[in-house]
Amino acid sequence: MSVDRELDAAAITDPALRLAYRRCRALNAQHGRTYYLATRLLRPEQRPAIHALYGFARWADDIVDEIGDGRDPAQRAAELAAVDDRLTRGLAEGRSDDPVVSALVDTTRRYDIDHQLFRDFMDSMRMDLTVTEYPTYADLARYVHGSAAVIGLQVLPVLGTSAPREEAAPRAAALGVAFQLTNFLRDVGEDLDRGRVYLPADELAAFGVDRPLLEWARRTGRTDPRIRRALAHQVARTRAVYREAAPGVAMLAPRSRPCVATALRLYGGILDLIEEADYDVLSRRVVVSSGKRLAVALPALARAVLARSA
Repeated sequence: MSVDRELDAAAITDPALRLAYRRCRALNAQHGRTYYLATRLLRPEQRPAIHALYGFARWADDIVDEIGDGRDPAQRAAELAAVDDRLTRGLAEGRSDDPVVSALVDTTRRYDIDHQLFRDFMDSMRMDLTVTEYPTYADLARYVHGSAAVIGLQVLPVLGTSAPREEAAPRAAALGVAFQLTNFLRDVGEDLDRGRVYLPADELAAFGVDRPLLEWARRTGRTDPRIRRALAHQVARTRAVYREAAPGVAMLAPRSRPCVATALRLYGGILDLIEEADYDVLSRRVVVSSGKRLAVALPALARAVLARSA
């Protein structure tokens, strides 16, 4: 289905706003292969809102993560502050001249999304400018709340629920956390290159692992049994978070279940790939193949079609 038909289905008619949603959709397609594929399983009228939410998150995240483009920390901090200012003014005024913020503000209004969720998100983005490691899981959880749990809560009104929203909300937040913890495990090497470690230092230490050992493994391409054991512990915890989140799929509106179930299965599959690679995530980045994504998505597409006709 073309982007125009999606925008028509969502009753987005203003030309400038349509361009704004197009920009967010392009960000989603460019950066989020798994998320974008899962989004295709939603009803057309739901997709622009999901693109807007993801597009804004991707924009802010890129400011703090793209460290090889010549910008120094002060420049990135200034850019993030400018984004935060546009967001704050856009939410207060109900409009924005910035296309990404414009689409986000419109989505927030249409679905009555709590503005505090966006403030919490920006708090975590600011942490990425200065925080390079987390002493405990409790410390990491404060970051993950803003970087991931709130994303699950932002999209929940768009997805809709068959159970009371307050019952579905903790599951949606947990799924956001599970996705983020999976990213941390997949991207240990890349995060080290950015000067960050998103694994609790005290839990790594329990297995004899510290930052210098991780940096050695990244630099040499070699691994160590202590690192494998520490990562196995983190994988086990992340699987537990997926188990906490999984019952939330049945709490969603039927039309949204195939999308979320597909994302859950694909992202959960990254943990399988990490295990199959014997936890070697420092010399390479494990990814779900295109064939695997299609194998999971095609049956889900059939379920989505059935859900739409029900």
